[in-house]
Order: sequence, then C-alpha cells, then structure tokens
Amino acid sequence: MNKNNFNISRASPKLLKLFCIVLIMVLILMHQSVSASSSKNLPLSVNQAAMKLVQFCVEPKTGLDDQAVATLVDYVLGPKQHKELALPKTLESTGAYYEFDMRSTLHQFMEYFYTARIPSSITRPSSLRSSLWTAPSGDTQKLPNSWKTSFPAENPIIIHGIERAANTPDLNTGVYHEYDMKRTLILLNHRGHQTVLSISKQISTSNVGKKGFILGNDSDWNYYYTEEPGSTITGLGWAKSYIYDYFSVTVFVEPSSGSIGVKTGIFQWLRAGWSGINFVKPGHILRGIKRFARDCKAIMESSRLPSSNQIVSVYQMLSNMTASELLKEYSGLKQAQRSLAIQTGKISKTEKEEKISFANTPKEQMIEELMLENLKISLGKPTVLGKQSSLLSTKSQLYISHQ
Repeated sequence: MNKNNFNISRASPKLLKLFCIVLIMVLILMHQSVSASSSKNLPLSVNQAAMKLVQFCVEPKTGLDDQAVATLVDYVLGPKQHKELALPKTLESTGAYYEFDMRSTLHQFMEYFYTARIPSSITRPSSLRSSLWTAPSGDTQKLPNSWKTSFPAENPIIIHGIERAANTPDLNTGVYHEYDMKRTLILLNHRGHQTVLSISKQISTSNVGKKGFILGNDSDWNYYYTEEPGSTITGLGWAKSYIYDYFSVTVFVEPSSGSIGVKTGIFQWLRAGWSGINFVKPGHILRGIKRFARDCKAIMESSRLPSSNQIVSVYQMLSNMTASELLKEYSGLKQAQRSLAIQTGKISKTEKEEKISFANTPKEQMIEELMLENLKISLGKPTVLGKQSSLLSTKSQLYISHQ
C-alpha cells in the first residue's frame, strides 16, 4: 500500500474524533424518523413567556409573571395551524411543542398525576422508570395527598419541589439516564378556565447513560435495564451519553368550565449527546412527548381505570411488606423481565444466567415497578409476572377491576 494513502489507524486523534462525530451525526439522522414544522409559526412572545416561567421555577424569588402565564394558556387554548412545532433553540437546547386532548376532568387528572400518594412513574410508564418528589429546604411544600378541594378562584396555588427521576430507554438510542430537576406546580383560574402548569428545569448534568431495551411493544410498558454504559444503536455501543440540560412548561387546561376534557400543550427543550455535543433534533423530542401523550390517554380514558384510592391501597400494601417479602416480589419481576429479554434476543443467554442481587435497590423504586405491574393487569395489559407471584394472587391483588 502506498504510504501516502489514508490509514485511519494512523490518523491523528483530532481527525479520529472528527470522523467519529460525523459518523454519530449520520447514524442519529438515520434514526430520525419524525419531523417538526418550522418554529416560525410560534410567536416570539410565547417562547419568552415559557422561559420566564422556567426562570421562576429555578428562582421562585423572581415572582410569578402573570402575563407570561396568560400568554401560554391563551396560546394553548387558541386555534392554530400546527399542533406540533420546532421551538427556537434556547440555552443551547433544542425545543419542540406538542398539543393533545384527553377525555378527563382536570380534577380527576390531578388526583392521579400530581399527588404524594401515587408515584409519577405509575402514570408516565413509558417515560419514567422511577420518580421521587421531595421538598427542598426553604419555603416550599410537598405534593398534597389529594385535590379534593376545589381549584383556586383567585390566588394561584404554587408548589415548589425537587424531583429525582430515572427515565425509560429512549426510543432513538435505547439509553436511559438519572437526573435531578427543580419542579414547580401552579394551579389557577385563567379567565374562567381551570388551569395547571407543570414546570421542570434540570439541575445538573445527568449520570452517564446506560443501555436499556424495550421489550415488545412500547405501549405494553415492559423494559429491561442494564448497568452497562453506552447505546443500543449498532456502531454506537461505546458512546457515553449525558443529558446536559432539560426544561419544560406543560399547560393542562379545561377548555370550558366543568367540561369533560383537558387540553394539553407541552413546551420542551433538551440538550443531550456525547463529548458535550447536542445531537437532539426536534423530532426526537416530539417522539418522547407523543409517548407521554399516549400514556395519558391510555390511562385516563380507560374504562378499566381503578380509583385513585385503589391504587393507593396497593402502594400501602407494598409499603407494609417486610424487606424480605418486597425483595422476593421484586426479584421475581426482574427475573421475568430478564427471561423476556433473552426470548426477544435483546440479551444473551450468558447475561441471563448471571446472578444479580437487588438488595441495594431503593425501596421506593421496587414499590413503583411492582405497582405498575398491578396497574397493567387492571388496564388489561400483559404482565411478565406469572401466577406464582403472591402480589398478583386473587387474595392480595387489590384491583383487577373496579367494576
């Protein structure tokens, strides 16, 4: 071979890095199957209003900007040509907007999605693996146990907190992360429309992304989590990814007083990738939001949905188990998921035979994952747990059906 010919093994580190970056960009674009309309359709004032609320979430002392709230709620309620848009790049993060409707009252929605008694991962099963909302030091509140009281007629109800979240395997890369977020929940009446705003802002860079797998149909909420850093995309298994920043404002609003229906508008930004480079496209964000929307509708519109009190009963049952009982149930669940992973070709038989201990798994995470299996049964979805599980026995299962 001519010594002047290009040899990648002898290329300089800078050239190799450039080659890898170009390869990553090509592979990501190959996995980019969703497009978004141009951000020119979004009024600049709406983007600015969203950022004012994100800033309020980060630093509550700045005070709630009533005009920013009004701008966002009016935008969600108003007619528009496109219900999915690319948003202007903000804080070096890619953004997207998506809007959808679901058949539920806002009060009922809040009872399931924003109380201390039902973990967030139960109502967002394809988005969150686990979630724990805590009240930081200072003048803050925890989520209430119930929203039995009516929504505010005048002064808004504002709750600030911090959430530790672990997401599910990403649809594009198969990677999952853990991260902390500042959270703000605002309940108010906007010109006769009962409204809830949920605001999130990531605090710092996530942990390194690890490989995870979707087992079967994503809408069945079955996932397998490894402890191996990297991506499941062919050729990118080595990539160590991070979520560098994430922030969002979600508006839930009743179109008319007392109506059965909640209109939801989600403004979301994300910066994630490798080597400090953001590889996120608007279509990636839209796929994630649509995943969340699908879950909202599947849960809240189901005729088989148990009452919130029945779901809480399962939480209490699991919480009252001894450590050994809970670990036994959880180990059975993880072993069943591993068996499904081998059956579907996601992992090798060798990996299946490895002895893994779950003794150090946080109690709350075990409870959340087991609660989800119960909810799946109630909604008529398949569960990986077999009849040998005492959790799903006729005696201990508290809600096969609420009929």
